[in-house]
Amino acid sequence: MTLSTKETNLLKDMKGQEQLCIEKYEKYASEACSTELKSLFHALADAERTHLTTVTDMMNGKVGSTGGSGSSPLSGVSCGKVSYESEDCKKKDAFLCSDMLTTEKHVSSLYNTGVFEFSDVQARNMLNHIQSEEQQHGQKIYEFMNANGMYQ
Repeated sequence: MTLSTKETNLLKDMKGQEQLCIEKYEKYASEACSTELKSLFHALADAERTHLTTVTDMMNGKVGSTGGSGSSPLSGVSCGKVSYESEDCKKKDAFLCSDMLTTEKHVSSLYNTGVFEFSDVQARNMLNHIQSEEQQHGQKIYEFMNANGMYQ
């Protein structure tokens, strides 16, 4: 696949956002109060690493398949109600979740733009696939927030 300047720049933006997501998820996993949220953030960081690899491959002209075997890093991750020892811990976790939900919305929007800007059909399908996964990440965060009375 030969990339246009616009496509190359979009992929650079996507790569940067994936790197930022990984850094934030790992940092926030270490700061989260609940073990459930720590697990969720670690799983989401793993999923973002997969996206980073895919985007890097695309920058090198290679587009893989959107179909896959194997389990998702998010399978088996619980997003249920947590018992917090203090209101401060709950507020801290709510802030971390809110920030990551906002980040996921931004990243999903960036992939949406890519879907419309790429000329290669296989690349468009891959970007659409990643965007769908980014939306699933946001859904997992929302589920955690909603179960714990953090989503207003």
